[in-house]
Amino acid sequence: MQNRRSALIRVSSILAGSLFAIALGAAQAQADQIKLGFIGPLSGGNAQQGLGARNGFLLAIEQANASGYPHQVEGVVLDDASDPAVGVSAAQKLVNDPAVVAATGHWNSSVALATIPVFNRSQMPFIVWGAVSPKITEQNFPNVTRVTPTLVNENKPLAEAIAKQGKIKKIAIISDTTDYGAANTKWFGDFFKAAGGEVVSSDAAAVGTTDFRAMLTTAKAASPDAVYFGGVVTEAALVRSQMADLGMGNLPTYGISGIYDPKFIEIAGAAAEGTIAGTPAVQSNPKLEEFNKAYETKAYPDPAGSYAKYAYEATQILLQVIKEKGLDDKEALSKAIRDIHHDGILGDVSFDANGQTNMAIDIDMFVVRSGEWEKM
Repeated sequence: MQNRRSALIRVSSILAGSLFAIALGAAQAQADQIKLGFIGPLSGGNAQQGLGARNGFLLAIEQANASGYPHQVEGVVLDDASDPAVGVSAAQKLVNDPAVVAATGHWNSSVALATIPVFNRSQMPFIVWGAVSPKITEQNFPNVTRVTPTLVNENKPLAEAIAKQGKIKKIAIISDTTDYGAANTKWFGDFFKAAGGEVVSSDAAAVGTTDFRAMLTTAKAASPDAVYFGGVVTEAALVRSQMADLGMGNLPTYGISGIYDPKFIEIAGAAAEGTIAGTPAVQSNPKLEEFNKAYETKAYPDPAGSYAKYAYEATQILLQVIKEKGLDDKEALSKAIRDIHHDGILGDVSFDANGQTNMAIDIDMFVVRSGEWEKM
């Protein structure tokens, strides 16, 4: 009987030890699982930009998980539909999830301007991968940085290049009424005038406007040599299409990266021909070439576009600082991002005192020819 009781005690101890080990292992596994958030337009007229960026985000996470990263990383992907209210709801979902360590987001500046106070209140590290309004980093929230240049960086070389050619001396500007549109109107106009050009008319309409004919008729009366559109894809395409309806189709139309999208051509149809967009150029390097190959190998249904590389780089930076600084101190993570010199696919990435990338840029010029964006 005594032997039997001892044996039972030993079995019970072994079982208890095993259960404790299983519980400890489960707790450890749970502790090693983290989430990173992504927000962008995955539906609506700007979805092509968000889908490519989402793929870049997920590719960075997949590569980290496959390379022995110290945490198992899950990507939480949310749609902002280019709507500030939807974006705020998505941001609140991320900050309310204790497993989400950091996030990257937004193509639309109006959405980013609405969500960054949400991320700031929780001090969650947040890197902007696409939105280009200067106001985003001018606010200098310590947890917010941006890997893409601003619209100021895009408009200056575009305006100077147009003026330098000498053919376009007078330009009419039409924009949307968002912060993005207002800033484009200001900065492109200022740079074009400083380069010797003249802005002969300027007008703006709310996002969602479908009829620009009255504005275009006013612009036509001012006899411009070209039209600059300072909004994004859908409205840009409608402006270009209605220019053709009003006999203005022979005038060049210019814009920055906000109009550089296959959807623009799809909506504008044949009227898209001759439209010119200036987008930030990234110098090729071995890491960028590796990224492009990896993206192609995945055979995503969505093209990388202009922003997959920025979302990928933002995610790589988040992964690097989490690996180096751990998970416990969000403020330390944000400070590490501000102080970083990251050798990545965009080159040597660092940030100024406001969290804006220090990367100097040139622009690539693209023109619509035979229904495709073609590098000039």
